[in-house]
Amino acid sequence: MAASTRRSLVPVLTVIILCGLLGVVFGQRVAPGTAGSSDTDVRDSLRTFSTVYDVVEQNYAEPVNPDKAIYNGAIPGMLRVLDPHSNFFDPKAYALLREDQRGKYYGVGMQVGPRNNKVIVIAPFVGTPAYRAGIRPGDVIIAVDGKPTDNMNTSEVADLLKGPKGTPVKITILREGTEKPLDFTVTRDEIPRYSVDLKFMVRPGIGYVHVNGFNENTEREVQEALDSFGDLKGLILDLRQNPGGLLSEGVGVADKFLKKGAVIVSHHGRNSPEKVYRASHGNSGKEYPLVVLVNRGTASAAEIVAGAIQDHDRGLVVGETTFGKGLVQTVYPLSENTGLALTTAKYYTPSGRLIQREYNGVSLYDYYYHREDEANPTGKEVKMTDSGRTVYGGGGISPDVKLAQLKTNRFQDQLLQNYAFFNFAKHYLIGKRAGKDFQVDEAVMQEFRRFLDSQKVPFTEAELMESNDWIRSNIKGEIFISEFGQQEGQRVRAEDDPQVLKALELLPKAKELAENAKKVIAERSAHPVTNSNQ
Repeated sequence: MAASTRRSLVPVLTVIILCGLLGVVFGQRVAPGTAGSSDTDVRDSLRTFSTVYDVVEQNYAEPVNPDKAIYNGAIPGMLRVLDPHSNFFDPKAYALLREDQRGKYYGVGMQVGPRNNKVIVIAPFVGTPAYRAGIRPGDVIIAVDGKPTDNMNTSEVADLLKGPKGTPVKITILREGTEKPLDFTVTRDEIPRYSVDLKFMVRPGIGYVHVNGFNENTEREVQEALDSFGDLKGLILDLRQNPGGLLSEGVGVADKFLKKGAVIVSHHGRNSPEKVYRASHGNSGKEYPLVVLVNRGTASAAEIVAGAIQDHDRGLVVGETTFGKGLVQTVYPLSENTGLALTTAKYYTPSGRLIQREYNGVSLYDYYYHREDEANPTGKEVKMTDSGRTVYGGGGISPDVKLAQLKTNRFQDQLLQNYAFFNFAKHYLIGKRAGKDFQVDEAVMQEFRRFLDSQKVPFTEAELMESNDWIRSNIKGEIFISEFGQQEGQRVRAEDDPQVLKALELLPKAKELAENAKKVIAERSAHPVTNSNQ
């Protein structure tokens, strides 16, 4: 083995040893009195690994990249046999993890994505350097600091746009309706990642809050949203497609809806003693009706919030059965700016339900993308809510009211695949502005028809009629994003979202649920059941 290769392998083997020991401590059951033999097994396994690597390094057909072999191969492979969520983060992935947890990064403040085989601006975030500079949705990014973006993917372009606070970056773009490229020199700044990305009064007295994740600022953002609403008569808490995040923030959010002292979640593992989290502040008597929207993309900390609200009969959980991610990952910082997220415990709802879905004997692809029939509770653990309602554990949070996932038809898929609404908004706004009173009337629909013809997107009048409401909502959403920013566009879509509208209808049922639970609990307290031996 070459000296340089040996040097690069030293820190890697250090990581392997650390990971191996952690695997023994947290990932395997060790019977009393066998620690010494287990340590010997670990040393023998590491010695075998080193021998195998040496053979590969000397004899493989091409030069071996140690980082790729270890960081992308050996370590992830070891963790994958433990569970689907233990993970190793190389320096770049670890930096992104910390960025997500902190809820901020340094850059220009815009969402970019692939459109028409180019990397374009989806939307600048209101108030950010990109927004103030005049960069618009639909602008095609052709160069960053003079470096052409041809053959770059979205992540590579995004990385070029990020950088230290206060540093300039030149962005060269092509804009529809202009003949020559435009240069924007933008000074990078701190860009917040808002976890509450949408909050508004969907009806008089009825608030709507969408939480897209749980970072270090989520509890504060949710509180600010609630404060901005004033005296609420009802709330829709939308946790759809929320992958979770920091446990502490999930606990903090649930705390705002429960009575002080109520259990929110507990977790324990083989080497992790049981820890119970309770509402430390409580809802201060604010018990307005609450509907929580969930779907298959609702996971981890978001499931903790939904499970606590359901177990205490505080609100109505509506939508699909959630993902079922109830494994606690402890993140261990390692050498060379890498990190290890290792499963150390499991989450349990207040009733004692295990949130985690079964993963043994299931491929990683099937675990993430294929789900068994959720309507069949056979084999699942049975628990009770505070009022005595039956709930099931071991497979995510089952909704109180099921709403099927919204599915698009073939024609709608065709429009989305051709970016018809995004491209139409760019085209429609050339030389004109839209106000907040903009509506998709028949004149706009006629222009949309002409636009589809010009783009050679086939359609029939029957297809347009069948999807009429959906098309109008998407056109209006894209126009509002272009004119008023991402949040206004999302708001327009939320106002027309069938599941949000259904949640509004279910608020009286949520109120009835909470009131009945209070009555049952009061009666139980007044007439406690005592056991006696005859």
